[in-house]
Amino acid sequence: MSTVDSTTSASILSQYAYEDTSSKSSSSDALGKDTFLQLLVTQLNNQNPLDPQDNSEFVSQLAQFSSLESMQNLTDTVGSFYGSYQSMQALQASSLVGRSVVVNTDSAQLEAGGSISGSLVMPSSGSNVTVGVYDASGEQVTTLSLGTLATGEQSFTWNGTDTEGNAVAAGSYTILAAASIGGENTALTTYLPAKVSSVTLDSSGAGMTLNLAGLGSVSLSDIKTIAE
Repeated sequence: MSTVDSTTSASILSQYAYEDTSSKSSSSDALGKDTFLQLLVTQLNNQNPLDPQDNSEFVSQLAQFSSLESMQNLTDTVGSFYGSYQSMQALQASSLVGRSVVVNTDSAQLEAGGSISGSLVMPSSGSNVTVGVYDASGEQVTTLSLGTLATGEQSFTWNGTDTEGNAVAAGSYTILAAASIGGENTALTTYLPAKVSSVTLDSSGAGMTLNLAGLGSVSLSDIKTIAE
């Protein structure tokens, strides 16, 4: 009776391993799996009945093979999900270009004959709430007086005119809000609109960066609202 010992098994496994890695087709991968099981059965059939092989060794080989196969399948699945995620990101990015978003900033672009609508955040109720508008040179264009406002997010709109009611030129304007809270003049957080000029996708898959006209780049997570 012939005997397949551990040395012979290792030699045969090495041979099949070489043949399997030399091929790039999926059918070769399937052949490698079948060959492993056939070799295992051959070892069992040809063991010396007077000195049988340790069954725990076969079980260990099966466990290792099963673990390796599971890891390979998991890698393929994760790769498939990652590909789908990248495609979804690209589709989402293309749909954002040209749209208006609201972001935490103190700068906004005014279009000719247009207006700017934004919001400010009141940490608590306050009085003498004002919104100052400044041009690119730092000159104050106008001031909006909103009176007393309650706690929370409050909206405002600048109609694009100066203190005399004249329409100002299109361009970038700085908008600063403040209020008297607890007897102290307090700067307020403002959220203003901006248009998405382009989108940059992170090659590492970490996310996307929105390039906003007149504001620069911000991450998608910094966007508060995406307008219709």
